Amino acid sequence: MTQKTRILFVCTANAARSQMAEGLLRKKYGNRYEVFSAGTRQSKVSTRAITVMQEIGIDISRHWSKTLAEYEGTTFDIAITLCDKARAVCPIVPGAKKTIHRGFPDPHLGPGTDEEILDGYRMVRDEIAAWIDATFG
Repeated sequence: MTQKTRILFVCTANAARSQMAEGLLRKKYGNRYEVFSAGTRQSKVSTRAITVMQEIGIDISRHWSKTLAEYEGTTFDIAITLCDKARAVCPIVPGAKKTIHRGFPDPHLGPGTDEEILDGYRMVRDEIAAWIDATFG
């Protein structure tokens, strides 16, 4: 049996982008990848991220925000920083054989009404999904 490639998505607070990426990769290609996510600091999973993922049939409501410290001593094949702040703090993620960067905008920072902010989350979700398909599909 072939061992799955271990992927760690890293963002600042492990609240939205890294959580969405974890859910997307696990759902789409979980047969080939073992997927994790963490932040450079701990927060809580964004309720908006949970909402927009539920819209496409992926439940991340049981995810929780984790820091890189929780994975101390764990080895990953690839770590991917999803925001410039995480890349600045961790240009090389400890325990990762390879660290790459693919930045996405922070949907939490979008201005507007609740629906406009949700649209920003949808846009980032869809950008991450397209990148995951192109990179891991």
